[in-house]
Amino acid sequence: MDPARRARHPAPPPGEDPVLADARARLEETADGTDVEYVGLDGAPGALLPELGAEAELLVLGSRGRGGFRSLLLGSNGMTAARDAECPVVIVPRPGREVDGPPPGPGPRVVVGLNVDSPDDAALALAFTEAALRDARLQVVAAYPWPVQTWAAPGELLPNGIDQGALEHETRTLADGFLAAHRQRHPEVHVEPYPAPGDAAGHLVPASRDAELVVVGRHRRRLLAPARMLGSVTHAVLLHAASPVAVVPPMPAEE
Repeated sequence: MDPARRARHPAPPPGEDPVLADARARLEETADGTDVEYVGLDGAPGALLPELGAEAELLVLGSRGRGGFRSLLLGSNGMTAARDAECPVVIVPRPGREVDGPPPGPGPRVVVGLNVDSPDDAALALAFTEAALRDARLQVVAAYPWPVQTWAAPGELLPNGIDQGALEHETRTLADGFLAAHRQRHPEVHVEPYPAPGDAAGHLVPASRDAELVVVGRHRRRLLAPARMLGSVTHAVLLHAASPVAVVPPMPAEE
């Protein structure tokens, strides 16, 4: 082993927390020269982890799913951190989680969800940055409601007369407008806008197949719902995606 690396991972002192000792042993061969600090904290993880996000640039947590139906479960600490932390939170699923989806194509790929009715600049900024760092193409999933239903009376639906092609074109046009500034900052990133009919989670989860990362925004606070919360799309992606998922808090002015 490189002596310099060994110096960054000194032998644990007698009586060290066995959890930290195990973490040190696991990371010793994979840290690749990165300075690593091992810290044991006393308290409830659900309260401590979001507090760490006040000074961190990124929190990374594992999913505790254990196969079968339980592989869809995300621990309460992960949900709490994704909901409350001031910084982006990446949840890494256990290896082996699979989803049905189209063949992803060659090369690394980052996926980001874009709601054209309420675009999230913070999520887009992180997605472009990660795609640039990974030399990956960026797939932008912009879902639009389809079929559009109009209610005339309880239990009665009327034909809406809306053309799906026109709605998809409008969605793509809006997406291109929101992406323009980020493209200027990251001209090296190849961007693939993907207007998609229906529920956003129904497209983001299949797109997570073999993706480097899926980026979603956290739900913005509303006047009548001021508490922080995870939107239904973010919640579904966290539970089911096969790739790591980054949950990005909105910028302070947006909250």
